[in-house]
Amino acid sequence: MDTLANLKAFLAVAGSGSFSAAARALDLAPSVVTKRVDQLEHAVRRPLFRRTTRRVSLTEAGERLLPRVRASVAEVDEVLAALARPDRDLEGHLRVKMPTTLGILYLGPVLAAFQSRHPRVSLDVVLTDRPLNPIEEGFDLALGAFPQAFRGALDVPLCPLERIACASPAFLATNGTPQHPRDLAALDALSFLPTGSTWTFGSRSGPISVTVNPRLSANDNHVILAAAREGNGIAVLPRYVAGPSLRAGALVQVLAEFPLSEMWLKAVVPENRARVPRLVALLEFLREHVGGQPPWEREE
Repeated sequence: MDTLANLKAFLAVAGSGSFSAAARALDLAPSVVTKRVDQLEHAVRRPLFRRTTRRVSLTEAGERLLPRVRASVAEVDEVLAALARPDRDLEGHLRVKMPTTLGILYLGPVLAAFQSRHPRVSLDVVLTDRPLNPIEEGFDLALGAFPQAFRGALDVPLCPLERIACASPAFLATNGTPQHPRDLAALDALSFLPTGSTWTFGSRSGPISVTVNPRLSANDNHVILAAAREGNGIAVLPRYVAGPSLRAGALVQVLAEFPLSEMWLKAVVPENRARVPRLVALLEFLREHVGGQPPWEREE
C-alpha cells in the first residue's frame, strides 16, 4: 500500500467533493482513486466519506483526519523537495516568536547570522513576553522560558536562564539588605508582569514563595532594570540583563543563598513542522550559539 498516494487521494476527494473530479486533478482513473481511498479507510478501520449518487462528503472521522493529513502531506512534500537541494540552498519562510529583551540583546544577532548563512530563508520575527501556542498562533518556532506545554508541540531545551534578586547600593543603604525571602514583603519591589508578583526561592528546607508589593510592574525587563538602578526597589532580573550593572557596581545581588527557581530557554515547535529542513537547521544553529554555555555567561 502506497500510504502517501492514498493520503493524497483522500485530500483530493475531500477538496473536490467528487471521486471523478479528484481523478481528473490527479490524472488518474476514477477506479484508482476509489481503490486508494478504500485502502486508507481499511487502514484506519472506519469510513472517511459518505457516498451517495449525488455527492461525497466527509464523515466525522474524515473531518477529524483532514487537517492532520493536510499538514503531514505538506511536510513530506517539503522534505522530499528539500532533499533534492544541497543544505546551502535551504529556502522558504519561518515565523519565529522570541522574548523581547533576550531577542534584542542576543537572539536577534543569532537570527541575523543564521539568515546570512542561509540567504534564501526569510524570517518573520515577533517579539513578545507571553507564553503562546505556536500551533494556534501560526508560528514555526516559539522561543521562551515559560513552563507551559502544548498538545501537538515539542519542547526543545536550549539553556538555563538564571535569575537573581538585586537592588542598587543606595536602596540597600536606605532600606537594609534582606537576609531571608520573607523580608521582601516589607520592601518596595519591581515586578516583571509576565512572571507575576509571587517570587519563589530555593532553600535547604524546600521552596519559599513570597508575594511582594510592587512599586512598579512592567512587561519589559529594561524598564525594571532602569528602576532598580535608580534605587526604586528590589528586582528579580535574568542575569543576562543584570550582569553589566552587577559588574559595574550599579546593582548588588541579594539573597544569593536562596536561589530563585530555575527557568530554561526552550524552543516550542509544532510536531508536524519539526522535520522541515530549514526549521531543523535553525534549531541546530540555536543550539550551537545559545545552547550549553549561553553567550551572556561567556561575557562574565
